[in-house]
Amino acid sequence: MIKHLLARIDINMNSFSKGQKRIAKYIEEHYDKAAYMTALRLGETVGVSESTVVRFASELGYDGYPELQKAMQEMIKEKLTSVQRIEVTETRIGDNDVLTSVLNQDIDKIRRTIEEISHDDFDNAIKSLSRAKEIYVFAVRSTSALASFLGYYLQLIFGNVHIINTSSKSSTYENLFRISEEDVMIGISFPRYSTTAVEAMEFAQERKADVIAITDSMASPLVECANHILIARSDMASVVDSLVAPLSLINALVVACVLAEKEKVKETFHQLEEVWTRQGVYTKREKEIQQEIETQGEKENA
Repeated sequence: MIKHLLARIDINMNSFSKGQKRIAKYIEEHYDKAAYMTALRLGETVGVSESTVVRFASELGYDGYPELQKAMQEMIKEKLTSVQRIEVTETRIGDNDVLTSVLNQDIDKIRRTIEEISHDDFDNAIKSLSRAKEIYVFAVRSTSALASFLGYYLQLIFGNVHIINTSSKSSTYENLFRISEEDVMIGISFPRYSTTAVEAMEFAQERKADVIAITDSMASPLVECANHILIARSDMASVVDSLVAPLSLINALVVACVLAEKEKVKETFHQLEEVWTRQGVYTKREKEIQQEIETQGEKENA
């Protein structure tokens, strides 16, 4: 079975009806917009009925229009320029309320992440992190914020974390050259995928480190380099990179690591609280709130 949508269209073009040819031509030239249209709207745009669009999807070998739509969305992930992203976002939201539309789209991404992530890979990733001698977290560009967030908490939990968020190849390998089979590498990348991230993960794999990928689909180039694959749905066809689901996944990773190292983490945070209090890290009000919580806890335990 031929997988690529445009290849399927080329092979079947001569057998299409006039209406189906109009659909095919529109998808070839405007797949970035068609990918987020309903069957009805696509039909109205090219001047055919909704049923013609549905039959067109079947002619291409898809189970229905949603599967054709998904193929178009997968196709655009790495190819949209910033200007095209603005146009696609405008098409998707239309006259709808922006706030509600964006929040609902993010809710959908988290829902899809729950459905698609491998619990076995998640559990094995936690075990790998718990026994790692050193942990390396790599992400660049917009995803570097995820690396900083994850690295901050992993450093508090384990104390052996290196955050790498540079696109410079020389700096990347200077940070990675000591990585070994006793270590773990976490690579984070979403469309458009970072070439440096893939190469860094390949390097870690060559050094026999345990490699964890946080990415958006099994079609991601990070998958081939990873021992554990954590899928979090993103949406790089938007004006901004939607990292809500990846951040939620990272929150779950942090919580799971804390629970796996519960006693050790309790002691760490007990010492940190003493340092924070002594050094005046938090405002006086924060101290008062913390004292109230502790007092209430003592009363409940009495």
